[in-house]
Amino acid sequence: MESIRELYKIGHGPSSSHTIGPERICQDVLKRYDGDRYHVILYRSLAMTGKGHLTDYIIEKTLVNVTVEFSHDFNVEHPNTMDVIIYKENNEIGRERYYSIGGGSIRRLGDPLKELVHIYPHTSFKEIKDYCIEENLNLYEYVYRFEGEEIKDYLHKIWKVMQDSINLGLHTEGVLPGELQVKRKAKKLLYKTESKVSIQLRLVSAYSFAVSEVNASGGLVVTAPTCGASGVLPGVLYYMKDINKYNDDKIVDALATAGVIGNLVKHNGSISGAEAGCQAEVGTACSMAAAAYAELESRNIDIIEYAAEIGLEHHLGLTCDPVMGYVQIPCIERNAVAAHRAINAAELANVLTSTSLISFDTIVDTMTETGKDIHESYRETSIGGLAKRFKK
Repeated sequence: MESIRELYKIGHGPSSSHTIGPERICQDVLKRYDGDRYHVILYRSLAMTGKGHLTDYIIEKTLVNVTVEFSHDFNVEHPNTMDVIIYKENNEIGRERYYSIGGGSIRRLGDPLKELVHIYPHTSFKEIKDYCIEENLNLYEYVYRFEGEEIKDYLHKIWKVMQDSINLGLHTEGVLPGELQVKRKAKKLLYKTESKVSIQLRLVSAYSFAVSEVNASGGLVVTAPTCGASGVLPGVLYYMKDINKYNDDKIVDALATAGVIGNLVKHNGSISGAEAGCQAEVGTACSMAAAAYAELESRNIDIIEYAAEIGLEHHLGLTCDPVMGYVQIPCIERNAVAAHRAINAAELANVLTSTSLISFDTIVDTMTETGKDIHESYRETSIGGLAKRFKK
């Protein structure tokens, strides 16, 4: 498996596949060509939800002199396909096809598949668990052994950006950009102190909403594992730091543990909503957050596995149907719900681990297979589900 640096990436929302990926594609084009004008054609999911995901905005910001076309041609090989035509003095000097393949990663048509730098020698949770037991390692110690101690500095940077996005979201009011005119709710949730509202419900929701609202407005967030699911893990971690006063080193250990879980899903399945629905995004984020919570509570590796398994299992079949293509409805509430579910999954696992029958590897395989069966209209195209039924 690759480094968790390829999982945790810092970038502008609202979508790792639709914003960070296209931005990186444009940057790659600028490295390859000295053009003075560009024409970009977006296909399938990039075309159907590109407006709401600010895809055209980030392309125009990066390439400057560019026109963006949203194609209705679905006869392309990848759900996130993007063509770039390069001109110099009105002459076409290049034409490239790219794919935004999830989590901000990209691939150019015609390039040989990159030989991935495999940091980890194991590709399943069972292999990792067996190794950790044999070597008497915690999961975060497993990460540090193969990534090197320097990964801690990177994770501290990741944690700082997560905290910054929460603090920004908690202190910003008004409405989110776009036609939906969704009101920001993070600050209201933070200060909603009526006795009937539990502290956990209020704070975890506030923190998850804060990140998701920053993401929805194009702010800086961490893919965990994606922009669309970026509020789940920070919401849980910030709550645990707030309530239990865990220091940043302990939080970084939990981030490393969560990184193992997200990496396994990415390596053996998918973290892309356009490929496998929201189960791959928010479901994976919930699984990561459940593992992080269990790590913070000093649970053993069996409990961590069961917590992660519960978190992903109970998102199976979850569709990705953002209303009007905006990462707002149902995405923001969904991040908060998944954060609470992660805590519940970890607590349930602590009580019931001895009864567990489903392995984490099994649930990843099941999610991947389920994702292939989900109809494309429910995979980040905004033409099915709630996106189809919603009437403003």
